Amino acid sequence: MKDMQELLLCTVGEARQRAGTQGEAPQLAAALRAQGCEAVCIVGARAAFAWLDTPHARGWLATASQDAEALAARAREAMGRGFVAADALIVAAMASPHALPLLSWGEALPDPPRFAPAQRRLDLYAIVDSADRLRQVLDAGVRTVQLRIKTPAQPDAGWHALLREQVQQAVADSADAGAELFVNDHWRLAHELGATGVHLGQEDLLALGDEGRRELRATGMALGISSHSLWELARARTLSPRYIACGPVWPTTTKDMPWVPQGLDNLAWWCRAAGAPVTAIGGILEPREVEAVATTGTDGVCIVRGLGDEPRLTLPAFEAALAAGRAHPLQELPAWPHPSLPRGS
Repeated sequence: MKDMQELLLCTVGEARQRAGTQGEAPQLAAALRAQGCEAVCIVGARAAFAWLDTPHARGWLATASQDAEALAARAREAMGRGFVAADALIVAAMASPHALPLLSWGEALPDPPRFAPAQRRLDLYAIVDSADRLRQVLDAGVRTVQLRIKTPAQPDAGWHALLREQVQQAVADSADAGAELFVNDHWRLAHELGATGVHLGQEDLLALGDEGRRELRATGMALGISSHSLWELARARTLSPRYIACGPVWPTTTKDMPWVPQGLDNLAWWCRAAGAPVTAIGGILEPREVEAVATTGTDGVCIVRGLGDEPRLTLPAFEAALAAGRAHPLQELPAWPHPSLPRGS
């Protein structure tokens, strides 16, 4: 049994002895955390998997090694580099720098990802808050769009009627333009109205539970998933998404978030390790920033406010910047990512 500041890493037998019960790994870890362990990792409960339970994530972590001593040493080294326990355990489970392991969403073992070859790149990806704005960026030539209409604290019947109208119009206009549309959050309504894609954050996906995630996947809609950390990236892969968003690349005022900016180094690492198309998001306002992120190999570049009031006038410069960045890819890719969440968060 290894105590490492915030992390306790042990075998199943050791966990049972310390917890004073014969339960399974998820229950043992919960009991150990209730005793005061901030984060727990139990190896040997499932072949090729360890169970982790930390302040930021819990689930089955794929790991080729069941050697608690070796995992503890790697996790200790990662925590010394500033990673929180959940990300330190992801790093410890990696057989090589870009061999990202899988992490389950709950107590069901994670599904191996099955990525279908994409028929197109996402390219410039406009995120808008109304059907009128969506039509405007489509008319300008954008062919990847997201309709993001957030639910108010107390939605009434009028708001639900307006949301339905907005999604219906967005679906129709995107189909007419031959564009790829992702509806943020409202996936059941999106499916009902014929949308072919949705985008969900990790908290929303967690809240669905195993049954809800199975229902979502059964719709056949293309899925975009947000990610900000290694554990979120490892978890997102199990749903075989159309893309995984990496952010924030740079500081952003669009959302109040605890994350350290990813920078070009983490974005490049995401693109190599994700196993799925990656989109860059966060703080991308100017063509020069699009050019910079395009050098990392990102499949798409999300722009929330940068297109301005006249997308027809601003889009050509962004498209030229995307092409210029892709023409000069980074020559040196980082072997390891840097922490994206400060210790103690």
